[in-house]
Amino acid sequence: MLTLLGASATAAFPARGRHFRFNWPLLAAVGLALSGCMPATAPLASADPADPAARVARVGYRPTIAPYTSLRPATPAPWRERNDGVAPQPKQDQ
Repeated sequence: MLTLLGASATAAFPARGRHFRFNWPLLAAVGLALSGCMPATAPLASADPADPAARVARVGYRPTIAPYTSLRPATPAPWRERNDGVAPQPKQDQ
């Protein structure tokens, strides 16, 4: 496999004229040095979720359509009375 990598590297850079080789110890040292730059893990802010004796909040059920009330079947009323009930009151002339 390294031969394939070297062949493809020389095909990509024909002016170099030599095979591309990885410097595995240098690569491992750079990886180890960069792993030291990783932030430390933070402690859990609350109880461990894997602890079966941990206290948790109760689960409640709230339906998403709770305020809904069915409007059918509605009792029919004459349309003129309904229209007069929602129409704005006429202004009185002064």
